[in-house]
Amino acid sequence: MSSLIDVILPVFLVLGFGYLVAWRGMFSDSAVDGLMRFAQNFAVPVLLARSIANLDLGQSYNWGMMSAFYAGALVSFAIGIAGARAMGRTGPESVAIGFACLFSNSLLLGVPITERAYGTDALSGNFAIISIHAPLLYTIGILTMEGVRNHGTGAGLGRVGMNALVGVVRTPLVIGIMTGFAIKLGTALTGYPLPHPLQAGMDMMAQAALPAALFGLGGVLYRYRPEGDGRAIAMITALSLVVHPAIAYALAHFAFHVDTAALRSATLTGAMAPGVNAYIFANIYGVGRRVAASAVLIATALSILTIWGWLAVLP
Repeated sequence: MSSLIDVILPVFLVLGFGYLVAWRGMFSDSAVDGLMRFAQNFAVPVLLARSIANLDLGQSYNWGMMSAFYAGALVSFAIGIAGARAMGRTGPESVAIGFACLFSNSLLLGVPITERAYGTDALSGNFAIISIHAPLLYTIGILTMEGVRNHGTGAGLGRVGMNALVGVVRTPLVIGIMTGFAIKLGTALTGYPLPHPLQAGMDMMAQAALPAALFGLGGVLYRYRPEGDGRAIAMITALSLVVHPAIAYALAHFAFHVDTAALRSATLTGAMAPGVNAYIFANIYGVGRRVAASAVLIATALSILTIWGWLAVLP
């Protein structure tokens, strides 16, 4: 019970506060959009840049941990697409539903919950996963969607690949990740750290990122009414909250024998509900939007209980 109160509830209280004030009309839709634009396009990329610039690459990149996490994500993606097709969804709709199963909320929920559960020092594994999360999964999602949409049109792999590349490199989160690697390379080559005023400014932006994003996420979730195919929503929720973390835990613990910190990062990051990016992806292509939006809302609410369960399982 203490983990539910001390670790999970503070994170969801911030999110719930954002939901409450949006519901009561005290925070307008335009204000929510502005806050999320600040968080997702500026503050969170700065947080990622700072965190990756400070990563010890040799220690943080535990490939057993990474393989376990991404194996769970890809299996969930494949099952999601196959399940959606079995429900009679079109190819593009099925990819959008599969993407909701693929893209867990590794940053806005995974980082604060891991930090509250195990401390700031436990986050290196999370940030190692996150450093390739958006680039890799957006690339997989876009390639799959473009392949399905262009099937039978004669479009070559080059065009599909270029569409995927352009879509990925323009993402603010990816820009923040690339900036972090550039800073790390620059400081390694020159032997000089970032100037203190620049580092202090990045620290201030980074400290604002997660509270602003969680509060704004609550406002965004208020707009999502539980609508759409209940079977598809249930499938996304089960794959995201149970199947993905179960695969990550089993592979990390029994196949790759990772240490405790890596096991926690792989499992908890995999246990997060689909992020708003699941809806954004569906919205970009204009398919599966109601299902993706409803799944984000319902899975986020249910994850309060499932995360508590995973915290009880983890050492």
